[in-house]
Formats: sequence, C-alpha cells, structure tokens
Amino acid sequence: MSSKFMKSAAVLGTATLASLLLVACGSKPAEKAADAGSSEGKEITLYVEDQYKAFAETVAKAYEKESGTKVNIKSGDQLGGLDKLSLDNQSGQAADVMMAPYDRVGSLGTDGQLSEVKLSDGAKTDDKTKSLVTAADGKVYGAPAVIESLVMYYNKDLVKDAPKTFAELEELAKDSKYAFAGEDGKTSAFLADWTNFYYAYGLLAGNGAYVFGDNGKNPKDIGLANEGAIAGINYAKSWYEKWPKGMQDGTAAGNLIQTQFQEGKTAAIIDGPWKAKAFKDAKVNYGVATIPTLPNGKDYAAFGGGKAWIIPSSTKNLEGAQKFVDFLVSTEQQKAFYDATNEIPANTEARSYAEGKNDELTTAVIKQFKNAQPMPNISQMSAVWDPAKTMLFDAVSGKKDAKTAANDAVTLIKETIKQKFGE
Repeated sequence: MSSKFMKSAAVLGTATLASLLLVACGSKPAEKAADAGSSEGKEITLYVEDQYKAFAETVAKAYEKESGTKVNIKSGDQLGGLDKLSLDNQSGQAADVMMAPYDRVGSLGTDGQLSEVKLSDGAKTDDKTKSLVTAADGKVYGAPAVIESLVMYYNKDLVKDAPKTFAELEELAKDSKYAFAGEDGKTSAFLADWTNFYYAYGLLAGNGAYVFGDNGKNPKDIGLANEGAIAGINYAKSWYEKWPKGMQDGTAAGNLIQTQFQEGKTAAIIDGPWKAKAFKDAKVNYGVATIPTLPNGKDYAAFGGGKAWIIPSSTKNLEGAQKFVDFLVSTEQQKAFYDATNEIPANTEARSYAEGKNDELTTAVIKQFKNAQPMPNISQMSAVWDPAKTMLFDAVSGKKDAKTAANDAVTLIKETIKQKFGE
C-alpha cells in the first residue's frame, strides 16, 4: 500500500495549495465533449505514480482494444504532479486523467483545477466514498478508486489474539516484559503516534470530537475543543505518561514505533496499510485487526481516505477522459487493480472480491473503513494540521492542560482560515 494519502494529509496538507495563489478558471461539466471525430477524441493521456506504471500499461492496452482510443502513459511523483497542476492546466500540459488523494480532490475542484466527474452505475460507489470526492459546493470532482484507513498491527509471537479493547492494551502495559530499556517505569507494550493529528483523530472523534461541522463542509463550526476532544486528548496523555520520552518527538516517534515493533518489543501499534511491506520484509510474525474499542465503548473513528481518479480542467477530450475513468472504476478493472497492488477497491463489488481473498490486512482495512470518518476535503483543512499537532504535543507533554491546548488550537485555526480564505 502507498503512504501517499497519509503524507498528503499530514505533511503537504499543512501548506497552502499552490493553486490558491492563482486565479482559477471554472470547472467544466462532464457533459462537454471533444469532437468525437477529432484526433483528440481518439487519444488521451494518463498520469500515474511510478508504482502504478505496470498496471497502467496493462489497463491502457485493454482499453485501447475495447474502445480504439490510444492511452499515452506518463509516470512520476503523484503529489508533485498535483502541486504543479495549476501551472500545467494553464500551459496545456496537464494529463487527461490522474490520481489524487481524497483530501486533495475537493480543494482542487473548487479551485477550478478539475473537471466535474460523473459517477457511472458501474462504479458501484457507496455514500461514504462519494462524499470523499464531493466538494462543499455539491459537485463531484473524482471517481473513487481505493480506500484506506488506519488499522492495528499486533505481534503474534507476543499476544495470541488481537487485543479488542483499550482496556486489554492497558493490561499489557503492566507486563514487565514490555519495560522500555533505560527509562524506569516506561512501557512499549502498545504504541501510537498521537502527536500526529492524522493518527490521533480517531481517538478524539471516537469521543465526540470533529474537525468541521456539516460532515466536514462547514469551516465555521470547529469541533476540536469540545468535551469529546478534551476527553480524547486526556486519554492520550495518560499513555504518554507510560511511554518512552522519545514518543513526544514528532519527527522521530514514527521510527521509534516501527523499530520497537520490528524488534519484538511492542505487542501492538496503530498504523496504516502502507507499513505492511516493511513488517513483512523484517519477517515480523504480525497480524492485522481493527483498532480496539475505546474506554467509552465507542469505535476508534479514524480518518477514512484513499485515492480517486480525476480529470484536470484543461483536458481537450473531456468525453474521452470520462469514458476512460468509467472503465478504470468498473468492477473488472478494480479487481485487477487490487490483484496488482493489494490496495482496497472503492467499488463495492470489487471490494467484496478483495475481502473474499481472506487477507488479514484487506479485511481489517475494510472493517475499519466502515467506522471511519471521511476526511474534510475543503481547502480550509490545510489550516488544521499544524495547530492540531501543536495542541496534541502541548497537552501530552504537560506544557498546557488539554482544554487550554484545544482552545488555543481552535483559535489559531479560525485566525488562519480568516487570513487565508477571508472567512
């Protein structure tokens, strides 16, 4: 699995999109088409991340055979391609079809960088994935391709069965065999990078917090300082009191968690599907399961994400691009994409096919996604990441109490939104 979604949300999401600096043109509706008789109508360009190039070549041949349309393939860095999309649209160099993390789709669409996309019946899209490609203006700017969610990895050599509640994790933390070397009273039984807002959100949301109201579309309603948020932050703090000091280092905590797990010193961690390969390569006898139930009995409501196929606004062959997107999200091609990449299909029929493979990771992601909350895909989300990170660090380190840290973060988010977006 790719880490691009998480990185986009947690890293690149902190920066104002380059396209915001430019005057955007309006998006084109999918009904507007190129002349079917023109050369443009018989040729399209697909841009994919390097890791998908082999699949792209296969699907291009299949589509050319079916439609007679030639598909030219370009590959490179996915996020880099999106960052320069505004300039490529202006110069006419943009591809006809690309892939984008869900958290970029809405903002790129409302900025005028994407054409509207029609979701065909063959896409088998459910309400949750449709919401991930629908902007605040109600327009759909992408066709769901894959889904992602955080899961729990556990070491089968240390625990027989996957922990099902955080109470079980708390009991594990009392076991002396998980004592962290060099720091008295500290444990590595369970670890999670909760100073990273992307990872911590499920804990807060499971207690009743939310980023924006109206299902992530209303930036004037911020729910990161409510009672649920404060309860979640305080619970995170209770773990940081047990964890090694290095867990407070936002730049190094991820590596510490991975190393401890790979060395058999940690029984369970929370991480994304993209970590499975590293654990497999390290020959860890790991299992994958849904994240345990929170102390309040509620589910860990992690961000639900993934990627979508998008059509840049400058395409000269909108009809052809739409038809190719329809082909890409069809059940047959979604099955092929899963077989080639092990990434979970957004198409519900293909998702059932994937689940039928009885792969632990696939099953866990699908189950966790059912409880996941769609990540807000409005541009104002870029104002959330840094203040939320600071909020979590200040609280768990003891610099501020949870309520003060949360209120300060919300104040800064509101100020940043007003400054950047005039709201």
